[in-house]
Amino acid sequence: MLLDHRKQQNENAEEEQELSEVFMKTLNYCQRFSKFKNRETIAAVRSSLMQKKLHKFELAALANLCPETAEEAKTLIPSLEGRFEDDEMQQVLDDIKPNAVSSAEP
Repeated sequence: MLLDHRKQQNENAEEEQELSEVFMKTLNYCQRFSKFKNRETIAAVRSSLMQKKLHKFELAALANLCPETAEEAKTLIPSLEGRFEDDEMQQVLDDIKPNAVSSAEP
């Protein structure tokens, strides 16, 4: 969202500057892999995850990776192992899933 905003600022400026190749590649990468598309959705997911007893890096990893199952989450984020039962972790994942955009969508 920040990169999109910066690109819009540049396009709206009187003297539009050419954006660097690195900037454009980063923007394209972020657009391709972003799971949440607007501020409200991001805030809802963050709020939902912050209610759990998660470390900041676990919260970020869950939001970025959007694992499907508790087993996948614990495999990708080993610190979750032993702290959450599978059904409890699955509930956390199910809470954020409706907000995520599948990678098949544009």
